Amino acid sequence: MIIHDLIKTIHVQKMKGTSLKYFLPAIIVVFCFQQVLSSNSILSLYSPDKNIKAEVRFKSADNNRQVLTYEIVRLENKNSIQLLESSPLGISRNDQSFTDNLKLTSCSKVRRINESYSMTIGRHLKLKNCANEQKLTFKNDSGSTLEIIFRVYNNGVAFKYVFPDNSDKKVKVISESTSFNVPDNGVCWIQPYDKPGMWTPGHELYYKNEIPIGTKSPNSEGWAFPALFKVNNNWMLISEANLTKNYCGTRLAQDATNGLYQIRFPEPADGEGVGEVYPSSTLPWEMPWRFIAIGESLDDIYNNNLVSDLSNKAINKDFSWVKPGRASWSWISAPDSPCDYNALKKFVDLSAEMGWEYSLVDANWDTMTGGSLQQLVKYAAQKDVGILVWYNSGGPNNKVPERPRDLMTDRNIRREEFQKLQQWGVKGIKVDFWHSDKQLIIQQYIDLLSDAADYHIMVNFHGCTIPRGWSRTYPNLISMESVKGAECYLFDSTYTDNAPVQNTILPFTRNVIGPMDYTPLVLKGFKIPHKTTFAHELALTLVFQSGILHFAEDAGFLNQQPDFVKTFLKTIPVTFDESHLLSGYPGKDIIIASRKGKTWYLAGINGENKLKNFDIKLPFIRGNCKINIIKDGDNAHSFENIVMDYKSGQNLQLSTIPFGGFVIKITK
Repeated sequence: MIIHDLIKTIHVQKMKGTSLKYFLPAIIVVFCFQQVLSSNSILSLYSPDKNIKAEVRFKSADNNRQVLTYEIVRLENKNSIQLLESSPLGISRNDQSFTDNLKLTSCSKVRRINESYSMTIGRHLKLKNCANEQKLTFKNDSGSTLEIIFRVYNNGVAFKYVFPDNSDKKVKVISESTSFNVPDNGVCWIQPYDKPGMWTPGHELYYKNEIPIGTKSPNSEGWAFPALFKVNNNWMLISEANLTKNYCGTRLAQDATNGLYQIRFPEPADGEGVGEVYPSSTLPWEMPWRFIAIGESLDDIYNNNLVSDLSNKAINKDFSWVKPGRASWSWISAPDSPCDYNALKKFVDLSAEMGWEYSLVDANWDTMTGGSLQQLVKYAAQKDVGILVWYNSGGPNNKVPERPRDLMTDRNIRREEFQKLQQWGVKGIKVDFWHSDKQLIIQQYIDLLSDAADYHIMVNFHGCTIPRGWSRTYPNLISMESVKGAECYLFDSTYTDNAPVQNTILPFTRNVIGPMDYTPLVLKGFKIPHKTTFAHELALTLVFQSGILHFAEDAGFLNQQPDFVKTFLKTIPVTFDESHLLSGYPGKDIIIASRKGKTWYLAGINGENKLKNFDIKLPFIRGNCKINIIKDGDNAHSFENIVMDYKSGQNLQLSTIPFGGFVIKITK
């Protein structure tokens, strides 16, 4: 039909005297286009290094339907390694569908993405975003337009939907066919999604460890992002990025038969039932990116930056005031301390003694006795310590009683509160208990970040959704929880058995997609004694990345530790120039190396109940160096310090006891 229409047009124009030469290129283009359609393949987009290919095609389905699908392969030594099999694409609105019998109307030229950008927090602060991008344009039976934009990186594939038409009328997206069809001959590490409740969802369940691909979630609510897969000797991490105010956060459905994982929307009951399940917008409308990070090794996953590569650039505001750092945190060791001015002063003193930049004041500080928050801020400023303060996100989206609450939902009230905090000298806030990924709550997250930036306030989200690239767009977002962290030693008896394994999974899953406020360094047993060793806990301060490191230990117990431990904690950085995975496997162990200036920091943890010996290669070390090792001592609750000279080319031999760990500092 396309060829016929073009020939008819040429005939008409010839009668008008127009030269045929102007139409020959069009004939060639259309003929090629027709060939592409006839072969059922409408896009083959390669990575810049030609090693990864995304292919889009129409596929016949039941009832004479044509559905749109994509697949991903790695090209290696003239062989094709299947990473994703034929996976459905498509999206449905309340007014019309874009799932069946779509007609391809155009395919753009390949556009090279090539940019450099900087981050305020992370394992790498200088990043490059390089990919090939192509846009497919379709019409549905009603003549409405859907665009699907694909990007192929050397380390992954991403795509997003766009409705480019113009309309002031709001429409809803009510479902997505979007799926990830993972070959079911492998294993995965994946987290069940929370059931709605007073304290949930908060992305705080245990990752399933190396389970068969296609396993059904134990929760009807499905599986959470990010999800890690090992298939055909390759690794893939699936999640989403650049979620803006015009969409909801999504996850994966419960049933993943034969490895087909489909996008799923929030539960109606999430956030106490507040907010619509289905996202809505006027047109045009861009959706978030869905991405598949790809690697031949786990280091490719550990160092993957697609979540920030795909996200919007930083908003046009001054963020030079954002200062990542370390903080004392009183709540886990002294839960009632936020209500006691004199108790909080001791944690400010601890930060001052250790050279940490901040001290966090947690829930219920507005009921403080013996002094006020304003007084504490002044006291801390005299010791060059900044104060961070806790808030309840509610509003109607949660029923958690902890205070202060009902100050973050209404924009006018929120900005008045931020103005007060700025006048007092508060440096940042921790906002807790969100319990929903509905569009309304996503809007609240982003509006809060924008307002906080106006008043030079850093933000840490807790009881929250997962990172989706917001730290690039809003550099004042310095951390997010969305992890089952060290606070669980206060109230979850199952945590002590699960923590060693989880600690070795999180660097390859949750922490890949953004900063993670695990609140490490739990030495004292608190209510629930832990099985990890003291050296394991110390290593978590480097293994886990966050723009703010909240140390859970109190001054009394910390002062009982050797001076070399305290010295290490005084000098530990929170941002790095580069990081590498030296060895590891999720569920078993991990060893990482990170450089700050000319100093290298190494950390390793053992997630298994057995002695392990490690042979550590250091190819990045040149010349002679001084090495300081802090490792397990004679028992789980002791340290050993080793200082030695090192010549480049040597390997380090280290052993860890069951659930043990170590840290290493290498200086010229």
